[in-house]
Amino acid sequence: MWREILPMETNSQLAKSSASFSGIRTSCQFNTKIFYPDGKTPTLWSSDALDGHGFDDRQLSFYADGCAITLNDEGTSYSVKSATNEASIVNLTVTRTAPGFQVGSNGKSFFGTDPQHPWGSVKHAFWPRCHVEGSIITKDGEIDFKGKALFIHALQGMKPHHAAAKWKFCNFQSPTYSAVMMEYTTPPSYGSTVVNVGGIAKDGEIVCAGATNSAEHIQVTSDPDNDWPEPSAVRFSWKGKTQPGEDVRGELETNLGQRLDRVDVLAQVPAIVKTLVGGVVGTKPYIYQYAPKRKPELKLKIGDKEIIEEGVLFSEAVFIS
Repeated sequence: MWREILPMETNSQLAKSSASFSGIRTSCQFNTKIFYPDGKTPTLWSSDALDGHGFDDRQLSFYADGCAITLNDEGTSYSVKSATNEASIVNLTVTRTAPGFQVGSNGKSFFGTDPQHPWGSVKHAFWPRCHVEGSIITKDGEIDFKGKALFIHALQGMKPHHAAAKWKFCNFQSPTYSAVMMEYTTPPSYGSTVVNVGGIAKDGEIVCAGATNSAEHIQVTSDPDNDWPEPSAVRFSWKGKTQPGEDVRGELETNLGQRLDRVDVLAQVPAIVKTLVGGVVGTKPYIYQYAPKRKPELKLKIGDKEIIEEGVLFSEAVFIS
């Protein structure tokens, strides 16, 4: 399980904070990653195992030694505090400004031959449009992350290479709209099935959300280090209806430009996960991360109304097997 926050600060500073939990044996990790917009400063990555971990009585807030992720009483805001690593001391508060969403009754996709007794599942729930306040203190100083954010609650109740062979991810934030999408393709043992969850929100409302969207890598180049088809241009398309029943179409197409980072997952994950994934033949997971300097446009059509708005995009491409 993991909870992930992607704050976007007003000067295009990006950060990812997440807490992950492994159920093979109970282990927890708190991760922070800061991308610097100047293209010169190296990405700051902090990842620390947590001790003394647990949940509150409602199972909605998490705590550990030097770390806490706490939901307020109204259920509208999470505070994230961590002093587990002196390189990045986290103090952020993320407040949703639009309703959250998930697909289906519980946001889960099930794996197995018997729908009533699946042997595996994954779950995704989104706060697509949030306001974030607070900072991360680094050895070079304090970074103010006041701006917009996406909050994701995810559960992966199975080994990662059994759940998916690849993932695509979009987080677009503009002055008026937030457009988010997560898509994964199952391994051939599950028919290379494409599962997509996405939605578009504005302050106070979900414009549309569902599973009828699409994510495409419309231009790729072969990474010479691992032969993965690294994307250089993407197209994300949303399709749905407003609550009153108006048709909604959304599209974001852009060149990705120079990547922010390429992550060799097996070099980063805890040893317990590495033993599960690393020994599988053909498994070489890599994550490619992007935030185009040229702001892309979200093109929306809601009923007869057409809207075009520039914003900030963070995108990931993940290849596992």
